[in-house]
Amino acid sequence: MCRIAAYLGPPLLLEPFLLQPSHSLLKQSWQPREMSTALMNADGFGIGWFDDRDQPSAYRQTQPMWSDSNLPFLARSLKQPLWLAYVRSATDPFTTGLANTQPFMDEELIFFHNGFIAPFAERARVLMRRWMLPEIEAGIHGNTDSEYLFACLRQFYREDEEVSLEEALRRLCQQLNRWLEAETLLLNVVISDGRRVYALRHAIAAECPSLYYTTDDDQFPGAQVVASEPLTDSEFWRPLPPHHLLVLDPDEPPLLTEL
Repeated sequence: MCRIAAYLGPPLLLEPFLLQPSHSLLKQSWQPREMSTALMNADGFGIGWFDDRDQPSAYRQTQPMWSDSNLPFLARSLKQPLWLAYVRSATDPFTTGLANTQPFMDEELIFFHNGFIAPFAERARVLMRRWMLPEIEAGIHGNTDSEYLFACLRQFYREDEEVSLEEALRRLCQQLNRWLEAETLLLNVVISDGRRVYALRHAIAAECPSLYYTTDDDQFPGAQVVASEPLTDSEFWRPLPPHHLLVLDPDEPPLLTEL
């Protein structure tokens, strides 16, 4: 399990998004409030953004966020209108390593997943690999369920030029419903194409992990923010309903739809 957050709005330094809020992701790395399967998120962290050429970029570490002495300097230097980040609690302790640390990316998308498939290797991974195109599977460098989920999503998104990212997420959920039998799935996803942020709250045979959003937090004026746990004490944070998809667009109000 992990904790995720995303920001979409006026250009903002990384520091007030990631480090300064009263319940920032930094604090959630050692003191999360709503995690049910772990006590802290000390198995690494990752930050994603789009550079001045609209190319996906990332900073990833396998150490806890609180122990990275470089991060405060980066956070005071980097400024973007779109941020995504997470702190990690590895479901499998043997999967720690940079190849298994999010975000996962391709030439267009930045992807974060909070959750797991359990069990994964015995059946779900076999079905995914049997279905997946060779060129998609070749892009997998680690061995986590999260990266395989991103690969499946990429295949849905790439196989038809008319398919939107929102529709690809829906097709992924439908396919997982067909694949999974005795497995448990927790599927909270935050993904961006550089313009919009998509946030999914979903699960199969389990309660959905927590996920919230706000458009009215004084600490983030003019912005839309989504997070596993509210980053501030503002009363304007709202939970995403279970089995719903949220689309954040810089020019539109949040769009919330049921799967």
